[in-house]
Amino acid sequence: MFSVPFVSAQSAASAGKQQAAPATNAATAARELSTGDAIILGVVEGVTEFLPISSTGHLIIATRLLHLDSDQPLVGSDGKPLWHKKPSAKNPAGEPLTMKLAADTYTVVIQAGAIAAVALLYWSQFMAMLRGVQGRDLEGRRLLINVMIAFIPAAVIGFLAHSWIDEHLFSVRAVIIAQVAGAFLMIYAEWWRRNRESAPADATTNREVSAGLTALTPMKAAAIGGLQCIAMWPGTSRSMMTIVGGYFVGLDPRRSAEFSFLLGFVTLSAASLYKGLKSGGAMIHVFGLPPILLGAVIAAITAAICVKFLVHWLTKHGLMAFAWYRLAVATALVVVFYLQK
Repeated sequence: MFSVPFVSAQSAASAGKQQAAPATNAATAARELSTGDAIILGVVEGVTEFLPISSTGHLIIATRLLHLDSDQPLVGSDGKPLWHKKPSAKNPAGEPLTMKLAADTYTVVIQAGAIAAVALLYWSQFMAMLRGVQGRDLEGRRLLINVMIAFIPAAVIGFLAHSWIDEHLFSVRAVIIAQVAGAFLMIYAEWWRRNRESAPADATTNREVSAGLTALTPMKAAAIGGLQCIAMWPGTSRSMMTIVGGYFVGLDPRRSAEFSFLLGFVTLSAASLYKGLKSGGAMIHVFGLPPILLGAVIAAITAAICVKFLVHWLTKHGLMAFAWYRLAVATALVVVFYLQK
């Protein structure tokens, strides 16, 4: 197991005859992040990040099952409380360092592995966008503009509302609601797409399908970006909302998935960087670097496999199987967390 520089509350108390922790802090031991825990979280992240089943929702459940969701303040070997943000004039209570804070940051930061997988698999598109910035690729520039337009709504709302979301929506109940709602949305989107494809196609529709991502207009990209914002509700799935958005603006399943991956690269990069700068020090303090690197590597490998699988599956079968999976997950969560009590 990876070592963690904390002691239990009992050890702190016995050693604390010389220096006890303040009575106002219900200190507890840190839950060590084992190699197995890091591998499990890396696999869950990599498998679920780009499949339309919600990586955040699955990671919330995984951290709970692994007992990494404790809100109890952590203490150091000297029995003193550890702080994420020390008490100050503006915040007299401060923000204690907890296992949940470190685990929540961990599940966001290891997205770097999934991001790397997309960068490698879609290197040609990223190079086209780079050439577009240099004025050497018109289609690459158009794709870059559309990706950035789609990214802006989530960037703004995420920056303004992230604290409220972390406080109120990171729960099993929220995940269950989102899994069910997302399943019915996918069922409707798949029905809508198949009806559209079976209808007599006009010349405009034929041009859009053959053009692929180059058919996207800024307004259509903005629509996909707006739907991505809904995925801030844990359990919804950013991938699901952007793929469904691609359906609704006229993209076929393959192109919808590809635009979702490209948009995800930007969105996940921003989220990982922001979360890392905000709470990365606390996460490293609790877990150390080895499990973080291991989780990211595992996420990269599994994400690369799942991206290839998703494109192939959507081209042949569409979204329906993932909708039924989401309903099954929601049912299982209700049984495990509510009916067995």
